[in-house]
Amino acid sequence: MSGETTQRSGFDMKSAQLPVVAFALRSTDAEQLAREFSERFGSDSELFDNDPVLIDLVQVRDAETPIDFEALTALLRQYRTMPVAVRGGNAQQMQAARAAGLTAAPEAPPVRATAAEEPAVREVIHEVEVVKEVQLPAKTTVRVDKPMRSGQQVYAAGSDVVVNAIVSFGAEVIADGNVHVYGPLRGRAVAGARGDTSARIYCTCFEPQLVSIAGIYRTVESDLPPDVAGKPAMVRLDGERLLIEPL
Repeated sequence: MSGETTQRSGFDMKSAQLPVVAFALRSTDAEQLAREFSERFGSDSELFDNDPVLIDLVQVRDAETPIDFEALTALLRQYRTMPVAVRGGNAQQMQAARAAGLTAAPEAPPVRATAAEEPAVREVIHEVEVVKEVQLPAKTTVRVDKPMRSGQQVYAAGSDVVVNAIVSFGAEVIADGNVHVYGPLRGRAVAGARGDTSARIYCTCFEPQLVSIAGIYRTVESDLPPDVAGKPAMVRLDGERLLIEPL
C-alpha cells in the first residue's frame, strides 16, 4: 500500500568467534589455587587484559571435594580475566558452576597423539578460537608484514611465523614451530604450541609481556638483564626452564 513504511529491525543476531583463555583446573582446593596464583604471578594483575576464560574441569571431574566456584571466579577476576564458561565436569560440578553464573561450553574434541608426544598444555593455555588461524602445510612459514595491535592474534598451525613489524602490548603471536619477530616484541609470543620442545623465539627488540615454549611460560614482571632488554634475544627450553639469551 502506498504511504506505508517498513521499520528496520533494531538488532541482528550472528554467530561469532572470540579468543578465550582455557584454564585447566588440577585441584579443587581454593587455598592452594590462590597460593599458586600468588607464587606464579605475584602482584602482576596486568598479565591479562580482561580475557574471557573457559574453566576446564576434565582433570578434577572425579574429585570428591566440591569446587568453590565463587572463590575460583573471584580469584580469576583478581588477575583481570573474565570467567564465562566451564566444560568437562561431572553433573554436580556443572550444576554448581551454572549456579555461580557460568555457562556450559561444548566438550573439547579428542586430540590424537603419538606415544612420543607430551601434552601440549601444562600451564594456563590459549586454545579454542583465535582471531586469525592459518592452516598451512608443515614447514610453510606464515609472514605478517603489518604491525599487530593490542587484541590481535595470529596462529601459524604446523609452521613457523615471521612478523616483520612491531607486536604491541596485548597482541599475541602463536606458532606450532618457531616465532621470529623482526621488530619490537611487546606482547605475547608462544612457540611450540603443540608441544615441540625444540621450538624457539627470536626477536630483534626483546620487551615481551609473556613468552612460552611447549606450554612452559614466563611473564616478564621484572626488569630484564641489560644484555637482552630491548636488544636481539633468543628464547629456548632447557629441560623445564626457559632460557633467554642475547643474539
